[in-house]
Order: sequence, then C-alpha cells, then structure tokens
Amino acid sequence: MNQQHTAPAADLAAEPAGDPLVGSPDTGADLPVDADLLQLLTPAGVRVETPDNAAYRERVAHLDADALRGLYRDMVLTRRFDDESTSLQRQGELGLFPQALGQEAAQIGSGRALAPQDYVFPSYREHGVAWTRGVDVADILRQFRGIDHGGWDPEAHNFHLYTLVIGSHTLHATGYAMGIQRDGLVGTGDATKDAAVVTYFGDGATSQGDVSEALVFAAVNESPVVFFCQNNQWAISEPTTKQSRVPIHQRAHGFGIPSLRVDGNDVLACYAATAEALERARSGGGPTFIEAYTYRMGAHTTSDDPTRYRTSEQEALWRRRDPIDRMRLLLEAEGAWDEQWAADLEAEGDALGERLRTFVRGLGRPSTESMFEHVYATEHAVVTAERRWFEEYEASFADDGASRTHDQHGGAR
Repeated sequence: MNQQHTAPAADLAAEPAGDPLVGSPDTGADLPVDADLLQLLTPAGVRVETPDNAAYRERVAHLDADALRGLYRDMVLTRRFDDESTSLQRQGELGLFPQALGQEAAQIGSGRALAPQDYVFPSYREHGVAWTRGVDVADILRQFRGIDHGGWDPEAHNFHLYTLVIGSHTLHATGYAMGIQRDGLVGTGDATKDAAVVTYFGDGATSQGDVSEALVFAAVNESPVVFFCQNNQWAISEPTTKQSRVPIHQRAHGFGIPSLRVDGNDVLACYAATAEALERARSGGGPTFIEAYTYRMGAHTTSDDPTRYRTSEQEALWRRRDPIDRMRLLLEAEGAWDEQWAADLEAEGDALGERLRTFVRGLGRPSTESMFEHVYATEHAVVTAERRWFEEYEASFADDGASRTHDQHGGAR
C-alpha cells in the first residue's frame, strides 16, 4: 500500500501545460509513467514494471489472454450502453442520463475484482460496475425513464440501487459493512464466506459531510469497506483544484485510513488496487480509500454543457489516454487481438444497442400505486394509511367521471 504521495494535486483539466503526462498531440506512445499514480499499463499499451508496483503486478499475473479480452469486451459494451442511452435521451425517450464515458477502466477493473459475496453501494454513474455484477443494464434505464426508483433487485446482485443524493450512500455502505462485521462474515479465513463492501463516489462527493462521517465510522470500527473515489476532475463545473489543496486520497490519512492513488484509465491497475483493498477488508484489516484518477469525457449529465467550463484542447489531451484504446494496444502487442473476435464484439454491441432501443420504447406507464412499494422492508402503518387514502382519492375521480357520463345521458345526478 503506497501512502507516500505528497505532491500537490495536479488539476490536469484546468492546467494542461503542467500535465506530467503530456507529450505529442498525435499519439500516446510518448506519455511516460506518472510516478504519482499506481500504473501497470501506459496509454500506449505498454506494461509498467517497477520495483514499487511488483506486488500489484502479481495480482494481475493470472489474467491470461482470454481474461484480458474479457476486460476489453466489458469496457466496449459499457461504452456502447452509454452511447445508446445518451442517444435515447436526446430523442426524448429518457428524461436524463449520466454518462460514464472515459471511466470504463475504473469501473470494470474494480468491479471484476469483487467476489460474489461482496456488496456494492453505487452513486448514479456506475454502469460498468453494474455490468460486472450481472445487472441487466437495460433495467438501469427504468430510473432515467422516470418509471422506477431503481429497476433491479439489489439482493439478487449484491448491488444496491443508484443513489442520487451526493455522498449519502457512503454512510449506507459503512453501516452495511459494520453489519457483516458483526454477523461474523469478516476475518474467518474462509474465502467463500468473508465479505467486503465497496462504495463508489466522485471527487465532488468528498466535500460532503456524509462522506467524512462515513470515513470516521469506518476508521474507528475498522469496517470492511473500500471507498472508491472516481476523481473525474469535475464536480459538474467545479474543478478538483477548487475542492482540495492536496490529492483527494490524502484526505483519508487524517481519518487513519490507508489510501492509494491509481491511474483510473488503467484497467489492470484498478483491478490490482481493488483486489488488494478487498483482501484487506475481508481479512479484518479495515477500510481502504482508493482514488482512481480519471477524466469525465462526457458531460456531467445530458442537461450539462461542458463547453462552458472546459476546452476542446483539454478533452483532446485526455482522449489520448482512452482506457479502451490502451487495452487494445496491449492485446495487439501481446498477440491476443483477433479480428474475427473483434468483429463479433462489434456485432454484440449492435445487438445490445437494438435491445436497449426496443426495451425503452416498449416501457409502459407504471401504476401510480407502485410508489408505495418497497418503501420499507415490512409493512409500515403510515405508508399503509397513505396508500389507502391515495386509492380512495384516485377512485373519487373515477366515480365523478361515471356520474358525469350518467348526466349526459339524461340520468339524475
């Protein structure tokens, strides 16, 4: 666990001239290793081998060609989901959509490090993590269509519903972690039993009090929770330099929580860092804070206009670090790229796009009474009373309509 990063936070989005990774505008081949990040794969698709990252390289050594292609496939299909969902919103089929464009490596790498018994508390942009947990991504669109609070059964996937209240779910995650700790599901030595919790949030969320409270509870209870911060450098239009005077992962040190800053566009590094943190949590070693340093290549949501606060030059700089491109370069360099497989993957993406379009356009209107479902785990007297009142209220309109129809045909009212 590297806790020696003490350099001031570099706001690469706002100050590209000071970017330690900047090279030629035409290729990523000359982008060097950033010593302030755990990096196993450069933007040029070259594996990084240093004495400092040896332990992390061991954690990905078992990933053979099939596994590497699997990570690439995950990222490609997650991006296709993003693209199709954005198009559906532009066509008026969704009310809103938050893209994860550019953050695929952080999500897929960390998601694939999870064990089946681990539990995830996402924010609202973790489409790639949902994919790795077996959630049908089409169901994610129920919420953004405005017909459901979630769209999937959290218990079926150990993946909680999306949380739109910034940072609040980090407390839920910490509480859940304290629960499994007290249930004796941590530190038993049984790899099929020991569990951990991961909560995902952005750089902006670290300014919320809920996140600080979660870090306090996790630290003092040595809870088995991994705080995974996707620092995409923009809290809507606010750059990271206006949120923190130090790299965000260093904030965890004040709570007594070990932390690590990882290249969030490097799927192998994200996998290795998360695997290490989860192993520590499951064994009873307590919480870890991971800052995945990445970039939000799209808008905050489809209601946002990023051209108002960042430049095309900044966006182009980060496109050279595209997580999908660097993985393809690795596969090609190591003889694991297959043209027929790539063509099949493209066809799979097309099929996913068609299924998403058909699914969303076929969604009906839910019953208004469904808003009272799943509010509490068991029946609640207040909710039951409110449901009864609402049903009577709705019925009053039906009765009034029947009376008006009767009057129109000569009946007495």
